[in-house]
Amino acid sequence: MSVSAIAEDGKIGVEIKRSDFMIKSNVTSSSVINAAIERYQYLIEHEYYESPIDRDSGTLKTMGSIYSLESYTLDVPADGKACIVAKTPFGAVRALETFSQLVTANSGRKVIRNAPVKISDTPKFSHRGILLDTSRNFFHVDAILRTLDAMAYNKLNVLHWHVVDAFSWPIESKIHPELTEKGAYTLDMRYSYEDVKKIITYAKNRAVRIIPEFDMPGHTYIIGESHPELMACMNKQPNWDKYTAEPPSGQLNIADPRAISFAFDIMAEYSRLFVDLQYHMGGGALNLDCFGEEPTIEMYVRDHPGESVDSLIVGWSTQMANKLDDLGKIPMVWEDTILSHNFTARNTTIVQAWINEDSVGKIVDRGYRAVASPWNKYYLDCGHGSWLSDFGGTSWCDPYKGWQTIYTYDPLANITDPIKQKLVLGGEVALFSSQSDETTIDRNLWPRASAFAEVMWTGNIDPRFRMVARGIMAEPLQPLWCFLDHIFQREKTLRKFLDALHSDGLVAQEARLGNAHKQLYGMDEGTDTYVPTSGAGDSKVSTSRVRPENTATYFTYNNSYSQQQDNASGAQFSRVDDDYIFESGARARV
Repeated sequence: MSVSAIAEDGKIGVEIKRSDFMIKSNVTSSSVINAAIERYQYLIEHEYYESPIDRDSGTLKTMGSIYSLESYTLDVPADGKACIVAKTPFGAVRALETFSQLVTANSGRKVIRNAPVKISDTPKFSHRGILLDTSRNFFHVDAILRTLDAMAYNKLNVLHWHVVDAFSWPIESKIHPELTEKGAYTLDMRYSYEDVKKIITYAKNRAVRIIPEFDMPGHTYIIGESHPELMACMNKQPNWDKYTAEPPSGQLNIADPRAISFAFDIMAEYSRLFVDLQYHMGGGALNLDCFGEEPTIEMYVRDHPGESVDSLIVGWSTQMANKLDDLGKIPMVWEDTILSHNFTARNTTIVQAWINEDSVGKIVDRGYRAVASPWNKYYLDCGHGSWLSDFGGTSWCDPYKGWQTIYTYDPLANITDPIKQKLVLGGEVALFSSQSDETTIDRNLWPRASAFAEVMWTGNIDPRFRMVARGIMAEPLQPLWCFLDHIFQREKTLRKFLDALHSDGLVAQEARLGNAHKQLYGMDEGTDTYVPTSGAGDSKVSTSRVRPENTATYFTYNNSYSQQQDNASGAQFSRVDDDYIFESGARARV
């Protein structure tokens, strides 16, 4: 793309011409960088977005540590020869996303306004995630991949995959195939090993980690469909609410050695399939009545003086954490395991807070690293009423969590000790899927998760229209009228938008919304689907940007080491086949 300086309203801008725009890199061995180049080359060439924001801020800096693995600098001088410098491929991915968002449409041209632009960018928190539950309702692979695209647009870096729950077991098991045979909703609602590997690779190329959660010993009714001998309080009716927070009831029998052996099998199998160093072992919302009324547990406690249901829970958690350590994984647990049952874990354990905001402080007071997910701030599934007929139409986690609630929550609130502040790795917004599926996932996540992403990164954020233009059907935050003076500055463009929106009548408005927005800000006509050109896996290509005749290096990152410590968060990464797997843990594995 020819990149040339232009004058507009007395300000210098950079025009991007599709004919010879090119992104290049001095690093060719990283599949992450190669994939990012191909995506952003295509996106920048085809996206046509009119921004309501006039950026004129000079040098921009964010609040995070300069040692972050996702940090980068981006320099767009007035002559258009832009330069990206990043420590890792993941920083390069973030920089390319920022660069793509600087490009806006203006009078039929694509420009970066108000050059020169200098950005030194790094996240405030190292763990910025979304929890997605695929058990209550199923999400096909395409819906998950689209969510990963949206996460990359918002610089989120963790998909906490809540793979299984009481309702279904949708993932293939080679050790216990009966789990999927009896636990998946249908033959079509299963994730094969190849599906999982595809999702992991797709996420990695977007600088997103996949942390799996196989929640045990609670929320495990579905295991009882194939292994009833391992269960306690299996599907108690009609008084199910005595034994579980929501039906069907069922928890693994924590006094049965066969249940412990089964859980070890699951950890061993999926620790190999999921490559991230963290593994979420669950442990939340256990029902003590379920355990207390199980005859075999009653007998065990009677025959072992000094034992109790609580001590059995602690013993279970200890054995699971030790098993994960043997497998080379870092345990992640729900806060109940630590705060309600007095389990003392290794200080490398990561504890996810969900009960309230005060939990984060309690976790770091005990010396553990914390991920904030308080239900009253970050649970995005709430506010749609109860799915249960006998709960008076209200849900336990009502009301709806608007973007303002999410945006104003600070995980560091009331934590004043700098050392303890560093133990707060970040947060996750959660989409448990009792009332969500792939037809609603976009609007249930976005743009509320964008508000969360801004808090976690403290960077700039565009309105929802840019995500809609990229195929993410984020819900509107206010009447269209509020944007008219800023976005629809040309009467012809506004009329085109309104005509497209209403041409098929009221019923067709939602279906046509995405296309109408694309006419205004989206992809060029006929190019609104990204298709990798490499034919190999997710994508392959090459990174920097400027005139093709210029052979100088404009993008670089330091690849002279195999391991580096993040001084701010304790995060590390490992070099694996010239790419990087990074995590918010206390160690790295090569």
